[in-house]
Amino acid sequence: MEQYRTRPARYGPRRDRPRSSLPPQAKRGAGEAGSEAAVRRTPTASAASASTAGRLPNPRLTGLGSGLFCGVVMFLLGGLCAVLFGASLTAYGVLFLPVCVLTAVWVRRGDLMIAPVVVPIAFAVGLLPMAGGDGGTGGRLMGLVTALATQAGWLYGGTLVAGLIVIVRRIRLVHRRRTATAAGPRPPV
Repeated sequence: MEQYRTRPARYGPRRDRPRSSLPPQAKRGAGEAGSEAAVRRTPTASAASASTAGRLPNPRLTGLGSGLFCGVVMFLLGGLCAVLFGASLTAYGVLFLPVCVLTAVWVRRGDLMIAPVVVPIAFAVGLLPMAGGDGGTGGRLMGLVTALATQAGWLYGGTLVAGLIVIVRRIRLVHRRRTATAAGPRPPV
């Protein structure tokens, strides 16, 4: 039995373009390897790479990627605080805030709402190396719950920061989409 497409195409009909086996990076300089254009372009390319060398990285993380990033970084920071600062929960809380900001800024547009969800989970994961306790697993679990209760201000603050950044990014995204829709469809080229 055939299954037919139930949703309409999102971006209109496909334009038939000749396909190339080369990646987009290789297409730019194809055929100019020994020409003057390639030689002339070399100084500007090195100048452009020098100007981009000082820029901050701008990765785009998926929902899972942002959760892994935040969780792993907070676990490592928790271990670092346990070793260097004697399990200082205040130092851990201060280090938690930039991780929240980076997670909210680096998550991609389609997964924006995941950032305020993974941040508190990562906070708890990062407390694992710092949670003290006597008597094995039960004592360690009690130390984790106590640390979560006493450091709730940092937890709420970081979650609030991530939530605000996500809301601002979402508003800008919706505004851009409305502006593009109001401008109308582009004429075919």
